Amino acid sequence: MKKLILLQESTLKKTVKKLIYLVLILSCFSSYGFAKERWILDKKISEITFEVPVLLAKNVMGKFNTFDGFVEIDTLDQKNNKAILSVNINSLEMNYKKYKNLILSDIFFNSDKYPIGVIDTKKFAYNNEEKLNLDIELTIKGITRLVNTELLVIRLTNDLVQIKSELKFSRNDFNIGTGNWKNTTILKDKIKINSNIFLFKE
Repeated sequence: MKKLILLQESTLKKTVKKLIYLVLILSCFSSYGFAKERWILDKKISEITFEVPVLLAKNVMGKFNTFDGFVEIDTLDQKNNKAILSVNINSLEMNYKKYKNLILSDIFFNSDKYPIGVIDTKKFAYNNEEKLNLDIELTIKGITRLVNTELLVIRLTNDLVQIKSELKFSRNDFNIGTGNWKNTTILKDKIKINSNIFLFKE
């Protein structure tokens, strides 16, 4: 009988220890979850535009009408923040409307095969700065390159943030323009993308 009581006490102690351990683990995961702030892109008021210089003519200018994205802020150590922005290439609207099919073709964006362009910051540090300089990963036509860009962060309210950026990259780095269009004599090499993004806290 005594052995049985001791065995039951031992089993109870082990069970209590396991429960305490489980509670500690769950509390850690809970704290981790609350340490992340997620900010969602407001697609109604945000804008993404582009411009390509043209020799002796009006520059190619336009905008993308369909895009999405989010920013995740690590409020604990502020080093594991990340942001992803995706753009639907087929949603572009431009001033040279008669060339839209050419721009979407395999000569330029090949939007049938690669309909989405992606900007990925990967992990970055942020401590409420107004300006950030980042090397971001830009993916177009299945090709990924690091592109340096500066972000201007404007905190409008506690739950609404505006982010402005100007991103410049070489179209030839992404095979945007092949054959006769690869030549940069008329259609210049540099593409400029301006983003005016509004994010609200989820």
